[in-house]
Amino acid sequence: MERERIERLQALTAMGVEIRCPQSVYIGPEVDLQRLAAEGVVIHGGCRISGRDTLLSERVELGREAPVTLENCRLGPDVKLDGGYFSGAVFLEGAAMQSGAHVRAGTILEEGARCAHNVALKQTVLFPFVTLGSLINFCDCLMAGGTSARDHSEVGSSYIHFNYTPNQDKATPSLLGDVPHGVMLDQAPIFLGGQGGLVGPRRIAFGTVIAAGTICRRDELRPGRLIVGGGGRRQASLPFDGAGLGRIAPTLTNNIVYIANLLALRQWYRCVRRLFIGRRLPERLYAGLEANLDAVIDERIDRLSAFCRIMGSLGEKNGDGTAGRLAGRADAARDAMQSLRRRIAETAPPRLLLEGIESGIEGQGRDYLGVVQGLDRKVRITGTRWLQRIVDGVLSEMAAVFPEVPGKGVTDG
Repeated sequence: MERERIERLQALTAMGVEIRCPQSVYIGPEVDLQRLAAEGVVIHGGCRISGRDTLLSERVELGREAPVTLENCRLGPDVKLDGGYFSGAVFLEGAAMQSGAHVRAGTILEEGARCAHNVALKQTVLFPFVTLGSLINFCDCLMAGGTSARDHSEVGSSYIHFNYTPNQDKATPSLLGDVPHGVMLDQAPIFLGGQGGLVGPRRIAFGTVIAAGTICRRDELRPGRLIVGGGGRRQASLPFDGAGLGRIAPTLTNNIVYIANLLALRQWYRCVRRLFIGRRLPERLYAGLEANLDAVIDERIDRLSAFCRIMGSLGEKNGDGTAGRLAGRADAARDAMQSLRRRIAETAPPRLLLEGIESGIEGQGRDYLGVVQGLDRKVRITGTRWLQRIVDGVLSEMAAVFPEVPGKGVTDG
């Protein structure tokens, strides 16, 4: 066993991987060494790497501050994971996390997204440049906004996304920004102040600032707003029956809008991101993007269906006929979402958008950030409208399953 471990490490070293303190590094027998042997890879002491899907690209560095445990993760060029546990995640070019990280399945960090120390993520999608401070729990979120490493959406230290409820429904994903506008990398950043929290499921518009120490419990769909609260607010003790039935309509709406944005992002990946496959986005790294996003979509559809069953059961128990009928819609909701998913996968992007992307690649190469930010304004608007139609179409069709959900006018960016 020990001899085999040493031989695998020696083989990696011979392929050009720099392994510091090799006597403390473990590479699982199932790992394909060819998927680790990229130019400039550095693995520090104490690291453990496992999983058939694990992929390291050029100049990846693992464990600079503390040991890294890496399981079935795919890392693009120049990714730095300084210490912690990472499983089932995808990191695109230049993404970085400092020590103490705890990252679980369904997580995607796009180009240049970064987190300071002691950050927990699960089913989290961070668009390019998004930055998280330290001591943060930010599971079940999609965050966009910002135009560069200097002009980025940010979450302050000691922040928490509250993604669990007394009813254990977990139908609590929060959408910060949106996909149709966010992918164009031209929106105002969002700032969530430190020592605060967001009670999911919430939707927050681009340009929103939530002041430090604020616990945000409401959607803010107007761009460029400042939210201040908490601190001096008087506390109260009120009866609680556990049902929380008054939040059914907004919870359903926000979950459906969140899934709709994921489906739009999936189509963006399928039709636009795929065109950038190359040295900076290898085929195997792109495959990880698709797999993780599909897993996030599966999770959210499951949570929506479970929410219907839980609220339906509570409604029947409390004699609320409207809520009680939700249980019977759980399967219909799942079937409708899966049907929409298949149909959206067949939708073609506008020719003007594809021509703009292809022209950008021809002029700049497969530099995703440069090409997207260099698109003509008319092309960007065309792409945003295409993605927005996907989002609006999902909401409109799901309103047939849930009369409580408005079919129009809630997703306009």
